[in-house]
Amino acid sequence: MKKSKLYPKLQSYAEQLATNFETIDTERKTKLQEIGNYIIEQKKSSKNVDVTVICTHNSRRSHFGQVWLQVAAYYYGIEGINTFSGGTEATAFNPRAVAALERAGVKIEKTTAKKSDTNPVYSSSIGTKFPKTLMFSKKYTHQQNPQKEFAAIMVCGHADANCPLVMGAEARFAIPFEDPKISDGTPSESQTYDERCKQIGTEFFFVMDYVKTELSKK
Repeated sequence: MKKSKLYPKLQSYAEQLATNFETIDTERKTKLQEIGNYIIEQKKSSKNVDVTVICTHNSRRSHFGQVWLQVAAYYYGIEGINTFSGGTEATAFNPRAVAALERAGVKIEKTTAKKSDTNPVYSSSIGTKFPKTLMFSKKYTHQQNPQKEFAAIMVCGHADANCPLVMGAEARFAIPFEDPKISDGTPSESQTYDERCKQIGTEFFFVMDYVKTELSKK
């Protein structure tokens, strides 16, 4: 079966992520491999894998994580991976994070027209043959997300500390990233969001590269 293609710009970005693993320190690689080992065990049991990426507001980092883990699964040809995101509370998918993903090659459009909508819904697309994803801020328990037998990945320290028990999760991992929010309103805003977007992409690509390598072993 012919492999579906990412959008050209996104494909180029993905290829950069896949050659950027030297930027990840040894300690983080070990933690990322723990996520990979969970996925490997599920795949060896012929199970689909549901993963919910969680940060406090489901505004920035968790959306980056959801997108890049899914893109990585497609890039490495690992089937049966379904990614989601959520928060311990709902706010909005930050437009700066939306813009960073667009600069990376993800196509995103707002589906709600009302300017008064404080939590607009976006439709994201990574290629013409891939399903579109609705993205908006929500609690991790939202009905759009899996309610049981999923892995939770905590990508911010606050959510990790304040949500020690993720309801319904059968596995929980913590791999915090610095919040790009610190740059909001500064001249370095776009650069900071791009850096965080790339870092999360690189590390989640590392996970899927590890999964593919381990699954290919006899």
